[in-house]
Amino acid sequence: MAPGSDDPLDVGHSAGLVVDASGTILRCTPAAESLLGRSAAELHGRRLQDLLAAPESWPTVLEQRDGPVWQGRAVLAPSLGGEVEFRVLPLTGEGPDGRAREFLVLAAPHVLVAQWRQGHAFLRELFLQDRIGLAVFDNELRLVRTNTHLLPYPGVPDELYGARLGDFLQEADARVIDTRLRNVLTTGIPLIGFEVTVHTRVEPGAGRTMSLSVFRLQGADGHVIGGTGLFVDVTDQKLSRFRLDLLHRATTVLSTNLSAEESARDLADVLVPALADVAVVDVAEAVFTYDEPAPEDHGDHLVRRTATAGAVPDGFATGAVFEVSIGGTLSDRMWSDRAEEGAEPADALGRSHGMSAWLRARGSLLGRIRVGRGPDRPPFTADDLDLLAEIASRAALVVDNARRYTRERNAAVGLQRSLLPSPTTDTATVHTASVYLPTDTATGASGDWFDVIPLSSARVALVVGDVVGHGLQATATMARLRTAVRTLADLDLDPDELLTHLDDLVSALAIDSEDDEAAFGSFGATCLYMTYDPVTRQCLVASAGHPPPALMDPDGSAAHIDLSPGPPLGVGGLPFEPVAFEAADGSVLALCTDGLITRGHADPDAGMTALRHALSAALVSGRSLEEIGPEVVGELVPRPLADDVTLLLAEARGVRARDHASWTLAADPAVVSEARAHVLGQLSLWGLGDLAFTTELVASELVTNAIRYAGGTIGLRLIRAASLICEVSDVSNTQPRMRRARATEEGGRGLFLIAQLTDRWGSRYTRSGKTIWTEQALPPSP
Repeated sequence: MAPGSDDPLDVGHSAGLVVDASGTILRCTPAAESLLGRSAAELHGRRLQDLLAAPESWPTVLEQRDGPVWQGRAVLAPSLGGEVEFRVLPLTGEGPDGRAREFLVLAAPHVLVAQWRQGHAFLRELFLQDRIGLAVFDNELRLVRTNTHLLPYPGVPDELYGARLGDFLQEADARVIDTRLRNVLTTGIPLIGFEVTVHTRVEPGAGRTMSLSVFRLQGADGHVIGGTGLFVDVTDQKLSRFRLDLLHRATTVLSTNLSAEESARDLADVLVPALADVAVVDVAEAVFTYDEPAPEDHGDHLVRRTATAGAVPDGFATGAVFEVSIGGTLSDRMWSDRAEEGAEPADALGRSHGMSAWLRARGSLLGRIRVGRGPDRPPFTADDLDLLAEIASRAALVVDNARRYTRERNAAVGLQRSLLPSPTTDTATVHTASVYLPTDTATGASGDWFDVIPLSSARVALVVGDVVGHGLQATATMARLRTAVRTLADLDLDPDELLTHLDDLVSALAIDSEDDEAAFGSFGATCLYMTYDPVTRQCLVASAGHPPPALMDPDGSAAHIDLSPGPPLGVGGLPFEPVAFEAADGSVLALCTDGLITRGHADPDAGMTALRHALSAALVSGRSLEEIGPEVVGELVPRPLADDVTLLLAEARGVRARDHASWTLAADPAVVSEARAHVLGQLSLWGLGDLAFTTELVASELVTNAIRYAGGTIGLRLIRAASLICEVSDVSNTQPRMRRARATEEGGRGLFLIAQLTDRWGSRYTRSGKTIWTEQALPPSP
């Protein structure tokens, strides 16, 4: 047997047969007995050709002979081992015929021999390949065998037999690897894919990242004889993973919001320190003014320094607006103080190495990104510039989307706010303050609305509504309903009657839709309508599927009005029930949409309770309604908003008893003079003598008409509020109509005369008839 040989056809491993020149078996080894399944006695004297599966193939087997020592393949009978490979060696000298008398035949199963050959071929090729570093260490961690390309770096000797890693690697790197190798030799647990950065002693540089896999080697007796390590240079793969990870993180932060400023800040924080030591992001000024940016081929561009990260030089404060010139090209670039002569000079970032990339989208220039590294980091590469360009292209789309989104959202919100009344009103009879927050949707537009509508006789109507859905469709429906409510309110209808007309309107809007559910989603709404009379302190309210109002008394007690909401607008089928209650002077009425009481509360009753507590606590402080409203909404509604939120607060200011007077008159022409006397006397008490003649004439004309056309009891009332109001009530349901009388007619000029003498006039139905009213401006206070 050759020293150290593991060849299956070596005499030390294979089955051996001694045969004569005719192929008769003379002797055999125990291994042959095992392979052939026969004892030596059984095999003695048998011919080799009798062992074959097909004895007639014996000549074919002999044809494989090509010299004194030869080998071949034969197929034995299945009971004798099947296909084998054999080797023939002459044992004695040649006879008279020139041939040996005895031969040694060594045989082994073909499968075993094939596996041995494959193993040797694999090992040989493994040590010849140059893509993976392969090293065999002894128990003392000395290199005993390596392939031709273990570590192809400067400072690694060509001959490594007997060397240690510390002989050519930096001590710290060698110590890390040696520790891992010893652990594998001790425990026998393989080490797979351990990444370590190595630096040679002669050229440390940035080092190379190696993936190390190690397994233990054991001899046939089970003793540890060393270990084998595979070194794979994964520096480029690691850089690729790093760039992909950086691109992923940049994409993630850019997709979190639609604010150009926040996106720029988040992007700068991602780039530093991962890619660079300093980063500056400039965004076109047009993005912040929501205008169309200049075309990318424009010479000069106005940009705003939007975000910085790292230790930027002085003079790089954010917020500065300045012009940049594209210099006739929009190509991205790199610079380095280590570059060859003629390369781009160092940029104003003050770093040894730098890159810049333009933000371009849809043919417009939206800004630029600049990054820089210090001398302690390697210069940027072309791959780094490609990465920055890819990040810049994604950032440009985000910035442009943010600009377009903000422009459209501002337009939508501006449209909706233009359709709503002033947030605050201050009249002689009511002071209101409102909070309106559109839902956090793409457009920011919604269907909530509120209104404060002056009515006749110093009365006021408070309205809050909520259209189903969000977006411009809801805003358009809201505008139509608000206009309808104002139109109906001008008729001085009671709340339940007004909501009935409004319900008919919503049903008419949806009548052309074949899909009832879709129609309700487009035009359905809830609404609360309430009137307040400052003379009687009476409130009358009705609801179409809307939450009830809350009443906070001056003593600090709070309660929601107990009313039965009717169906939402557009559903129909049930009446709207009005509820009357009294609001004392100084009371605060709170009307809201369901976004305020359902956000954060599964039970609307719990939301209404929380609203009452919040309002009571805030009103105790004595602050203004303008301060209380945002505080209450901020306390009750967490962000982001899932629904629109509207809160309308109204402080009731009743007309004092001395500022109004009323009389009941009989339907007799004789009371006209009495009515004039009442008017003159009351105006004298109020010091309104300047209005005496006009008011006397108005009262006389209205009372006369009531006596002539209505009959029954007549009511006369004067109210001094923001204006002087004169009312005449009768039992007739016939509305007066102003007309222009001809020159030959004796009557028909009363209402025309009243319209010319007063600022406003009108009439409204009451439960007992109608009331005609006029308003005159009060003279300025002395």
